[in-house]
Amino acid sequence: MYSLARPFLFAHDAERAHALGLRALAFAYRSGFGGLVAGRPRPLPSTVFGLRFENPVGLAAGMDKNGAYIDALAALGFGFIEIGTTTPRPQPGNPKPRMFRLTQHEAVINRLGFNNDGVDALVRNVERARWRGVLGINIGKNKDTPNERAVDDYVLCLERVYAVASYVTVNISSPNTEDLRELQHGEQLRRLIGTLRAAQERLAATHGVRKPLLVKIAPDLTDAQIDAMTQVLGRIGVDGVIATNTTVERHAVAGHRHAAEAGGLSGRPLYGHSTYLLRRLRAHLPRQIPIIGVGGILSGADAAGKIAAGADLVQVYTGLVYRGPALIREAVDAIRRRREGMSPRPADA
Repeated sequence: MYSLARPFLFAHDAERAHALGLRALAFAYRSGFGGLVAGRPRPLPSTVFGLRFENPVGLAAGMDKNGAYIDALAALGFGFIEIGTTTPRPQPGNPKPRMFRLTQHEAVINRLGFNNDGVDALVRNVERARWRGVLGINIGKNKDTPNERAVDDYVLCLERVYAVASYVTVNISSPNTEDLRELQHGEQLRRLIGTLRAAQERLAATHGVRKPLLVKIAPDLTDAQIDAMTQVLGRIGVDGVIATNTTVERHAVAGHRHAAEAGGLSGRPLYGHSTYLLRRLRAHLPRQIPIIGVGGILSGADAAGKIAAGADLVQVYTGLVYRGPALIREAVDAIRRRREGMSPRPADA
């Protein structure tokens, strides 16, 4: 079905196509035709962060920034959904145009800039949703909040979403908010994550349930920076890491007419480097800290490759733009085959 819709969507600019696609999914869901959009994968249960996932393939943050399409997206067969990034106050994001397809590379460049309706609007949308699967909420800071006060924005968002989230992701890796990535390093990282961990434990005591706290990181890190980050995250004891966000590297798309556009590059060109970073993280993080692999998954083999590199779960986003919802079942089935291939064979009678 998506093969019929794709030419229509690709006739529009990338951001408008994004909005039209979500509205079409919502219409199909409300009309009872959601099952025709894509066949749901067979369950492949996974328990990670103490949560039970119906399958290990999730939707990455950014597709549904305000949590307005949770039920329609869940009907596609995701094992979990992550919404956001949300900020304390609404903000329009960066000026348009700010999203570009690089079709020959199966890639997208975006510089959206955390455009969203604010955390209170997101919470209201989550409360209205009917789906009760694993829901991650991705939190950030407002553009006009200086890094010295960024921790206040993150704590406020954590407090607001805690009751309605299955887990919370701290986004310090978007390239589209000025200086945000500086929060990934040194004392700024220690202070931010340490403060959020303390808030997490306080909220756990208040609500009587502990919600996992994850950190989403950038692919544009040196080996030394990755190793330093894993030491901090391991020592503070985060519940998980998402690897990775989009990249500012353009080598793989050099010569394309959109290659010089500012923003984060996602899609196929990101796969190799994000998977390398994932593998290095797995080698240096304590084993009890799970990793969600994201970046450049456009096939079932790509998803299984992330698992082979050390991911416990995977997420997709740009792959949906080029492959459509069929990618979800293909990814689940590929991970299933990998699991079955690794299962010990019964001894001969």
